Order: sequence, then structure tokens, then C-alpha cells
Amino acid sequence: MNEENKPRNGPPERWTRFSVEQMDPKTHTYSTVYIGYSTHHLVAGLESSTSYNFRLRVTRASGECILSPMVSVFTAREPFSGKNLHQAVNREDEDELSTVLQSGMVDVDVYDKMGFTPLMVAAQKGFTSLVDILMKHGADINKRDSTGKDSLMQASFAGHLITVKYLRNCGSTWQSRDTDGCTPLHWAVDGGHLPVIKYMIQDGCEVDVIDKVSLWTPLMRVSAIGGNAAVASILLQAGADVNVRDKAGKTPLMVAVLNNHVELVKLLLDSGADHHMKNEGN
Repeated sequence: MNEENKPRNGPPERWTRFSVEQMDPKTHTYSTVYIGYSTHHLVAGLESSTSYNFRLRVTRASGECILSPMVSVFTAREPFSGKNLHQAVNREDEDELSTVLQSGMVDVDVYDKMGFTPLMVAAQKGFTSLVDILMKHGADINKRDSTGKDSLMQASFAGHLITVKYLRNCGSTWQSRDTDGCTPLHWAVDGGHLPVIKYMIQDGCEVDVIDKVSLWTPLMRVSAIGGNAAVASILLQAGADVNVRDKAGKTPLMVAVLNNHVELVKLLLDSGADHHMKNEGN
């Protein structure tokens, strides 16, 4: 039976008292973290993966004091969490990423507070070596964020050609769509990254693919959003329909004029845009 469970006779000052003392690693002096009559005490608030030194002071009712030898302990590392996994990706730390994944404690597709998986984050940042590690540990290439964008769309918008090629080799498809029906090419066009757009087209990506909301092709998105004539030129050279109409009946030329994209307007006209066409409202 433990002493703390034995009935004690007489006043407390006649009981044996125990003190747990912790050594300060800088000053090598001791401070008391517990004093009482229990023979068991749990020291709270310790850091993980850290060394600590303790000693026990036993004070008898007679006043006799006995000190134990110093006891060194090393706390265990806290279990890995999704936070550790995402931190490793954001720091581009291959060793830490591998350590967390090899522990088997964390789902490789765990979402962060923004709704991104580690693979999405690595793809968006262009960390191809991390993408490779995540894929080899079973990351789902088809996972999507709250807007329906997958890792290929993230990499395409950010313009990371090597990452885009890697994801394609792993099975990502140009036909994937977000919640608005936009494809990786729509997002690459929005990002304005010519090498990525050229690679997509060379790889067989459909040039006149339309979204589900406005029925915009990538060329229409250029006219409506960025006005990037260099991007439009690549699309037109690949056979994009210069006179395609959107849901409202507008053509890329009409939209480019409305948005005052002067250089793009000239390019569209030179590429055969019909300036006589009218939208459905006219």
C-alpha cells in the first residue's frame, strides 16, 4: 500500500512531507514544483523532446531531511498533427515532411484552415520535390478546395511548369473543372504564364473549352479579365475561335472593347474578329 493511502495519526506536522525540486539548466539551482504529503505527483507544463533534472526532498516529522540523487528525464515528442505536415510543406522542408509522413500519424490529405491539402499547397508554391514526396505517400491528386480547384489548377495559375508536368505525369487531367466549370487552361490563362499555356496546348488541351457559368472560353477570359495580348496570341495560333459567343452573346472583341484592352482589340481584328457582329441585346 502507498504511504499516501495509509491512515495517518496525529496532526499533519507529524507526517512525512515530500518535495519535488526542478533544476534550472542555466543556474543549476533548484526550485520547488511540488510540496505535500502525496507519494505521487505529475509535473505538468513540460515541453516535448526536452531534458529535465529533478530531485526529491523527504522531510521527516523529526525534521530530518533526505535528498535523493538527481534524476534526469527526457520528455517524449508530441504526436505529429496536420499542423506539422503543413508547416513542413510551407517551409519546403523535405526531411521534416518525410519524418511526419513516415510516422503514420497524419493523413497525407489533411486540410489546413484555408481548406487546402498539403499537395495543393506544394503545387501552388511550385515545390515539385515535395509534391513528389506527398504523391509517393499516397496523396490524392484529385482532392479539391472549397471552390473546386485541384492541385493542377493551383500549379497552372501560379505558373509552375515543372510541377504542372509532374502532376500530368501522375494522372492529372486537363478536363478537371472547378465549381464554376473552369479548367486548368482557364486558370493558366488567368495567371498569364505563357510557358504553361504553350505546354498545355502541345499536350492536347482543348483550346475552346467553356466554363459552366458565363460560357467563356479561355480567349474570352483574356478579353474579360487580363487583356493579355501575348496569351491571346498563343490561343489564337492554336486555333481558338475568335468569334465565339458567351452566354450573353458577346464575342471576345466586344468584351475587349468594353474593357479598353487596346492591344488585344487590334490583335483580335488582325486575327479575323468580325466587328459587325452584335450581341443578343442589339
